[in-house]
Amino acid sequence: MSGRIVEISVDRIVRAEAAERGGASRIELCDSLEIGGVTPALEAMWAARYYLDGPVFAMVRPRGGDFVYTAKEFEEMRVSIDRARVAGMNGIVLGLLRGDGGVDVERTAELVREAAPLPVTFHRAFDESADLFVALEDVIATGATRLLTSGGAGTAPKAVARIAELVRQARGRIVVMPGSGITAENVA
Repeated sequence: MSGRIVEISVDRIVRAEAAERGGASRIELCDSLEIGGVTPALEAMWAARYYLDGPVFAMVRPRGGDFVYTAKEFEEMRVSIDRARVAGMNGIVLGLLRGDGGVDVERTAELVREAAPLPVTFHRAFDESADLFVALEDVIATGATRLLTSGGAGTAPKAVARIAELVRQARGRIVVMPGSGITAENVA
């Protein structure tokens, strides 16, 4: 897999260490992967910085379930970004949608500005948006630097053609990272 960036999502430091030993280029640190991942505890972020050598991006998600957040949850996300910065994280992973299934451009852009200078990856909330091609333009408008997507399918290998269309539409304005279900056998 030479030349490829391999990012592994983990919810335990021991798993992060194993991923790094196995060649992961970057770690996405979260808690509760069984529900799609939520913000890791500050202690986990500190431990990641202590035990890991490579870049660690912290998930910022206050709860499982949908990606439509209340004002209180949004404020919690702002606090989580500050904690991630203090803990030495190298980037932030988040995603906000509106009730109609569109990307919440205004509040996402606010969190991207809050996270600066850390890069922000818009996560697979994107795959739940009403129209992926409209959502791509919206994510670009937020200032996020990366988009993690399975192309709207359960796993990326099931939507290779759609992901390729998203990459073409992005035209280098954002890095489109396929995610979910990618293995050494199907990465090509």
